[in-house]
Amino acid sequence: MKKILFLLVLGGLFFAQCTPKIGETVGSGKTEMEEMKDKATEMVSDVNDFRKTAPQPGPAPKIEVGSANNFNLANGLKVFVVENHKLPRVSFQVFVDVPPLMENDYAGTASIAGQLLSTGTITKSKAEIDEAVDFMGASLNSSSSGLYGASLKKHTESLMQIAADVLLKPSFPQAEFDKIKKQTLSGLAQAKEDPNSIARNVSSVLKYGKDHPYGEIETEETVSKIDLAKTKAYYNQYFKPNNSYLIIVGDITADEAKPLAEKYFGKWLGKPVAKKTFPTPTKPAARQVDFVSKSGAVQSIINITYPVELKPDSDDWIKARVMNVLLGGFFGSRINQNIREDKGYTYGARSSLSYDREIGSFTASAPVRNEVTAASITEFLKELNRIRDEKVTDKELTLVKNYLTGSFARSLESPQTVARFALNTARYGLADDYYATYLEKLNAVTAEDIQAMAQKYITPENAHILVVGNKSEVAESLGQFAADGKVNYYDVYGNKLQMEESAATANMTVDQVLDKYIAAIGGKEKLMGVKDLTMTMEADAMGQKIQMKVAQKGADKTYQAMMMGGNVMQESILNGDKGKVSAGGQTQAMPAEQVADSKEQAILFTEMRFKELGYKAVLVGTENIDGTNAFVVETESPSGKKETLFFDTKTFLKIKESSTVPGPNGQLATVYNDLSDYQDVDGILFPFSRKLVGAAPIPLDLKITEIKVNSGLGDDMFKVE
Repeated sequence: MKKILFLLVLGGLFFAQCTPKIGETVGSGKTEMEEMKDKATEMVSDVNDFRKTAPQPGPAPKIEVGSANNFNLANGLKVFVVENHKLPRVSFQVFVDVPPLMENDYAGTASIAGQLLSTGTITKSKAEIDEAVDFMGASLNSSSSGLYGASLKKHTESLMQIAADVLLKPSFPQAEFDKIKKQTLSGLAQAKEDPNSIARNVSSVLKYGKDHPYGEIETEETVSKIDLAKTKAYYNQYFKPNNSYLIIVGDITADEAKPLAEKYFGKWLGKPVAKKTFPTPTKPAARQVDFVSKSGAVQSIINITYPVELKPDSDDWIKARVMNVLLGGFFGSRINQNIREDKGYTYGARSSLSYDREIGSFTASAPVRNEVTAASITEFLKELNRIRDEKVTDKELTLVKNYLTGSFARSLESPQTVARFALNTARYGLADDYYATYLEKLNAVTAEDIQAMAQKYITPENAHILVVGNKSEVAESLGQFAADGKVNYYDVYGNKLQMEESAATANMTVDQVLDKYIAAIGGKEKLMGVKDLTMTMEADAMGQKIQMKVAQKGADKTYQAMMMGGNVMQESILNGDKGKVSAGGQTQAMPAEQVADSKEQAILFTEMRFKELGYKAVLVGTENIDGTNAFVVETESPSGKKETLFFDTKTFLKIKESSTVPGPNGQLATVYNDLSDYQDVDGILFPFSRKLVGAAPIPLDLKITEIKVNSGLGDDMFKVE
């Protein structure tokens, strides 16, 4: 409406200047006002017609990709120089083209070796390297496939000297290795509880198999076995100049770059790098459904995936890419418009199609609410079949071509893109004009090409449908999508599980499980005799030692404190219907909602009093927890708080708890508490090791240092003024 009014105003101004006065007639015999109305109507009509008709695509623009000067050093190092003199900055990358390799029982070695590379050299410590790089305002980092550095032009040689020292003379310090290994284990502990990480890992195992490098995943067990010698062996075997590329980009000429490359990398000694061959992964003969159980999860992660034989130099690649982008590769794709925009099942659904020298892959994925998991899979399969069975419309095809053309054009604004193109051309043996003619090939893609690519690479009948989610709410609805009607169960590492319920499990009730747990930790009579309980524990949080003290008395008194260096950092006290919280030198009354929650947690050995307290408890089956079969009991407190408890099927000891709590940005987060190392204290078994995951940015390993039972706690500790 605003545009139409704007045109009417413009029309009025134009005619006021170029036509007779109002009321006079013009050549058509109409009054000036009538002529103005006719002209305005005609202009509005033209605008509407213009909106209805999309502009015709013009010829593909000629692209000046830019060129890279390249030369080889005597040791086999291949060097590319991309000039860009807009800013006085230079970056360089040493890319080590490590062939696919199996790390077997030591999976994770390459990653740790890459991080360790830049932590010290024969002549410099990590602190000295960091100080020198920071002084220049530069950056330098390393990985399992080389290193990257960037600085102002005037510091290029100084930074390259440091980088060469890092690359050619690493010292692999033991202290830094220990630190990186500890951080890696911490990250793996977190990933083990994260549904998205689980989906990525298990998808890799399903697609490629554990006998292929792409199907190999790091675990806490494999990383624990890695020692310093393994990281050195990886470096010595694969970091060779004849297996590497040096890419220099920025305010530098080839004539300036060549002597620098010779000076700092010319002495790097070459050596043949062995390459192994592996069996080619294949798709499942028929569609199968695979499930990883995450009890307590509020959403399911769906991955429809399989390997694809698509090489980087394939004539299919550009056509196949257009097909995938249209299907699920951008916000306006069919999959996203269906599952997100139309159905509202997710915040985002997508698909990816990747090429690789060994083996590529296809994946369609989305996180969805538990209750719409099956419906979402139905819509995914609908779109995968539709793009195979029906030709896409010209409108859709034009939209996707425009999107890809714009993305390609924007990418050329970065000199790093030209460098990447040069590297890809060399690594994959692409035609010299591959990128220069990219838009011509893109523009030539037809609806028939899209359908042909879909029929070749989109094979929903030969796919893994992997779901990571809440077994009790989701799993039973998924068998309909499998060719054999069955659901295959896997653990978080992609190991297949046998989920048949044992006779004991089938005949077990939730009351029996809870009774056996109470008996296992000491018995009802013993537990009822506990009047007060005090626990002290400690944990290492990002290099800082923290201590915690928890005291409980009766059914409504609790004291909790977190200390660091002997100083109380945070304190929480509950006394009946009142409570207070202290932190940073400030104290405030505990909010009513927190008081109610604290009163629920203050009750000792809650499982013993579920019925009396009004808790709901349901035995939903069994689940494998790190190799241990466990009964899964879902509970709901009178206030509506939900928690899932896991009891060892043999010992009946509780080995895990999970609960859903409000997280950042209003989203729900799941917190897991692993319990182990049960020890006897006054005839009662307590877990002396607790691992909290999801409650903090990193997992917290809490070690109980002391437990006191019935020590005669006074009321002074629980005063709330």
